[in-house]
Amino acid sequence: MAEDFLQLFHHETDVVTLRAGEELFKKGDTGRHMYVIKSGEVQVIVGNHVFETVSAGGLIGEMALISDDPRSATVRATVESTLVPIDQKRFAFLTQQTPFFALRVMRLMSDRLRKMNNRATSISE
Repeated sequence: MAEDFLQLFHHETDVVTLRAGEELFKKGDTGRHMYVIKSGEVQVIVGNHVFETVSAGGLIGEMALISDDPRSATVRATVESTLVPIDQKRFAFLTQQTPFFALRVMRLMSDRLRKMNNRATSISE
């Protein structure tokens, strides 16, 4: 079951709106925010390969926010989408005030890493 982060942010009005086909960020960009998908759908893309499609309630961009490394993928909206930006200060507040939030983010990252490992293993076999 995918993590649903929307309940913490469904009343949020500070949002980013993307048109279908519009990129939120590109691979290699500096990551200053992660995002909760409030509505719509985005794809996580590396090169010409779509690694994941994330819809309302999903979370993207967490790796660059947490590690301060450049973005590892490009994110593009497939339909008009609304996203809630979360910067490092807000992330720290959320993890302090809502510890379960941090566990859910770690669970999501672990799941994504496991899926990538499975893909790499199946390609090399």
